[in-house]
Amino acid sequence: MSPKPTYIDINCDVGEGVGNEKVLMPLISSCNIACGGHAGDIESMRKVALLAHQHELKVGAHPSYPDKENFGRISMDISSDELIRGIREQLETFTSILKKENIPLHHIKPHGALYNDIAKDHILAKTFLKSIEKYKERVFIYVPYGSAIEQESMDQGFKIIYEAFGDRNYNNDLSLVSRNTTNALLEDPKMVLQHILHIAKKNQVRTVNDELVKIKADTYCIHGDTSSASQILMYLSQELPTYNLQIKK
Repeated sequence: MSPKPTYIDINCDVGEGVGNEKVLMPLISSCNIACGGHAGDIESMRKVALLAHQHELKVGAHPSYPDKENFGRISMDISSDELIRGIREQLETFTSILKKENIPLHHIKPHGALYNDIAKDHILAKTFLKSIEKYKERVFIYVPYGSAIEQESMDQGFKIIYEAFGDRNYNNDLSLVSRNTTNALLEDPKMVLQHILHIAKKNQVRTVNDELVKIKADTYCIHGDTSSASQILMYLSQELPTYNLQIKK
């Protein structure tokens, strides 16, 4: 008798203006929808949320620094009050749409520079958690393993889901290799598969320095704006079952 498959979650950041959601959503199990901070507006939030619900995906909010000009990928020097206000406004807009459409909010995943900053800055992590405290009892937070936001979330009783990036290279400290370098992204589907398999099977990631570092992951992100995102996801859907892994819908 064949062993039961291990189920994993694959997520994508969507609603960011790329317009490829119809291609991506049949191939993933959860999604993170831009809430207007770095991309998106009320129309795109509703459209993408309805499509995700149609495909029975777990729907998440993807708030950001309020910085559409830089797509939320540059750290901002703003006050705690301003950041809290900005995150709350994004989430209130998004969740009001979900409520009207009777779509549950499953998780919150910060975007871009905010995600990276709260991974290493405990004070900023606490500020972010304050901005989402009203969702504490019913919503998960996608967090990177070994991060400041992981520790602060656990200390405050938030529910977490560990996330790793299938299409990004890692440094030895588990930070992501900067997008300003040529080896930040993994765009070859075969390389992405091996990257994910190492994490899923061994709880280790092979870093850009060719070292193995401990990591945990419950969900794996493939960025929707990666040029080969659809090819990567189609390849994963075909190949993961041969390693006794299934994408969990």
